[in-house]
Amino acid sequence: MPSPRDRQARIATFVVYAVQGLSFATLLTQVASLQNKHELSDLALTVLLLIVPVFAGVGSVSAGAFAARLGSKLLLRIAQPLVAAAVVLAGLAPNVPLLVPALLLFGLAVGAVDAGMNMQGVAIERRYGRPVLNGFHCLWSVLSLAGALWASAVGKDLPLAVVMAVPMVFAVAGSLYAAPKLCTIEEEKAESVETATGRFPWGPIIPLCLAMGFLYIGDSSVSNFSTVFMDKIMHANDNVIPLAFAAYQATTLVVRLGGDVAVRRYGPAAIVRIGGAIATLGFLGVVVAPTQPLAIIAFGLTGVGLSVVAPQSFSAAGRLDPAGTGVAIARVNLFNYVGFIVGAALIGPIADASGYRVAFAAPLVLAGAIIALARGFQPAVKTSRA
Repeated sequence: MPSPRDRQARIATFVVYAVQGLSFATLLTQVASLQNKHELSDLALTVLLLIVPVFAGVGSVSAGAFAARLGSKLLLRIAQPLVAAAVVLAGLAPNVPLLVPALLLFGLAVGAVDAGMNMQGVAIERRYGRPVLNGFHCLWSVLSLAGALWASAVGKDLPLAVVMAVPMVFAVAGSLYAAPKLCTIEEEKAESVETATGRFPWGPIIPLCLAMGFLYIGDSSVSNFSTVFMDKIMHANDNVIPLAFAAYQATTLVVRLGGDVAVRRYGPAAIVRIGGAIATLGFLGVVVAPTQPLAIIAFGLTGVGLSVVAPQSFSAAGRLDPAGTGVAIARVNLFNYVGFIVGAALIGPIADASGYRVAFAAPLVLAGAIIALARGFQPAVKTSRA
């Protein structure tokens, strides 16, 4: 039975996920606007976008070491306000030389927060004794959708710096509210574990890492290039352009609302397998969509399929780390950014050479590969060999 303290920490963790979703969407829905503002080619945009996942990977790995010593609560208290600051600085940057350090800061901080918030989520799941991670990721999607709808509503009516700064006021307020109430380093540990070795069975963790990487290749293609796709391929206006990303986040939200119940009933492997199949169908729809509404629907289908993979990856990683050190989660989270790097490296150059429709065939194939990896989401945890 969860204690009042457990419920307090769970609410705070909900807020952390919400703030991260809002911050992420506020930057990513403005990729096309930043490209136009700084007159960037598709290749130059790809290079700039690579800054974020590269340094996010550094932030994630560093977060694992930091949290193992000092806990993810302190990590989030430091890193999450820096994410909001970086978003504001990106919107204010008058030129590319000043945009680059803003993206660098965003990458480092967002990687640390991604790892830290999932450490908190797994700690809450462990203390509750049942699947709850989909609920946290669901609220991430709610606020990410809110960020996309905000961008769609204001369009070109407000300066870019204002469009990006207003949501970050709420982000900072949420972060300051949540930080003191998160699980402490002692509360993150599992009570039944006598020692923490920091060693993990790599055999069971490899499918999780691969699925996470493939997921985020697809996610990065949608997050980084859905607005560009709608602008250049579908010739949508400023109010319609963000709706592809909004559809992706909306369907992600709907699926995650019932995700924990579905996992309890059918098991994580079955849910991930079905998700991979639906995501494959969605990317096929993006490749062939003849109209703007069908393209938006196709992006929505990719959200339905991909939304289940990340929560189950972190949950399975938590089972491989019963001592609650957070190191396993940080390692799996690293493949979030590996996927983003590969996704950006694939989509941009392929789009330059053959167009965005051909470029979206790459995440189509890899989404299909998730189906084959699904059985790894019910790993055996009895072995202690690393």
